Amino acid sequence: MKHLIIGAGAAGITAAKTIRSLRPEDEIMILTEDNHIVSRVMLHKYINDERDVESLRFVEEDFLDKSNIHWVGGQKVTHVAPIAKTVTTQEGSYTYDKLLIAPGAKSTIPPICILEVVKNLYGFRSLEDAKAIREAARSGKKAVVIGAGLVGMAVAEALLDMGKEVAVVEMGSSILPLNLDERAANAYQSKFEAAGCKFYLGQSVTGTEVDGNSNINVVNLGDGTDLTCDFVVAATGAKPVVDFLADSGIEHDRALKVDQQLATNFPDVYGAGDVTGLSGIWPNAMRQGEIAGKNMVGESVVYEDTFAVKNTVNFYSLITLTIGALKPEEGDIVEIRDDSKGYRKLIIREGRIVGIILQGDISNSGFWQYLIKHNVQVDHLNKSIWKVGFVDFVSFNEEGEYEWHKAL
Repeated sequence: MKHLIIGAGAAGITAAKTIRSLRPEDEIMILTEDNHIVSRVMLHKYINDERDVESLRFVEEDFLDKSNIHWVGGQKVTHVAPIAKTVTTQEGSYTYDKLLIAPGAKSTIPPICILEVVKNLYGFRSLEDAKAIREAARSGKKAVVIGAGLVGMAVAEALLDMGKEVAVVEMGSSILPLNLDERAANAYQSKFEAAGCKFYLGQSVTGTEVDGNSNINVVNLGDGTDLTCDFVVAATGAKPVVDFLADSGIEHDRALKVDQQLATNFPDVYGAGDVTGLSGIWPNAMRQGEIAGKNMVGESVVYEDTFAVKNTVNFYSLITLTIGALKPEEGDIVEIRDDSKGYRKLIIREGRIVGIILQGDISNSGFWQYLIKHNVQVDHLNKSIWKVGFVDFVSFNEEGEYEWHKAL
């Protein structure tokens, strides 16, 4: 049996590991457009030389050889023919018995003026993007980062560490709008500002000015502000890589369509990771790769864990961990504790905790994660929610063993 995997991110590599553990004799091939297998979440550390290519690797150096996995890098997939069971690249064609589509996502470039045709505008999703930004930063002094999400702030931190002048433009009223509430975000904004970063919040890019070499040298904002720059990083989101599926018959629109077993509408073709549009955080992508891998070898496993296990933000040695919902709905109870230990916020809905933010002190996070994930009722407790502990939810038998209860 030959398994072909497109992509070597968290989903693709985990699928390969899973298949190899279950089918020692099967053939496994991985196709990637990149020439290196690296962790995308660590790419910003390459910009400021904190890490080199080798230390960006998230698998052992001899992983491919030890696992008997054939990896072919530098191969951009151009077409998939699921009836013929072939995958075509710019270099040739490959056959398969089972196919996993896991190429991830690519940066979206905002459709503003001529941003898509200039030389010094960069996305940030791949090692090649990181290399380009690093080179631009070595010769340039001023950078504009469009977007203040995790990607944008990671790039900003790396550039500030290099001594660059960084301006961050964000349409929202606070930074990290998808990851934190305003209070938690403000703590990071203060640290970035102390490092020299300038923020333009509630602003959109309305235009650019370009020199004779097709390089942006001014970014125009909606309020009339003009930001001079040497290069621009667009951290305005990403879209699944599905271009090569055109005319394949494999169902997709913005993302690849998969069922609960991560199977597509064609037999023997599966999808996992960012390309599916499912939760794209690293642990969930790994879980999807594991489920897809098991189904590819004939098991029947359903992907149900769409719960965002944990989302961690860590800039300037300030760590924040979020679990579940970040924004309260009408009727929710919000409990906040803000003291010398840090900032903590709980959202309680219909007697159950549905989300938490822990900033500074993230101890006991596993306990909160269990309560959220398993919809444990907490409104029966006659004590402060911040004094609730493990013993409030277990009962002990005569042998001294315990079991969770009230997990409704």
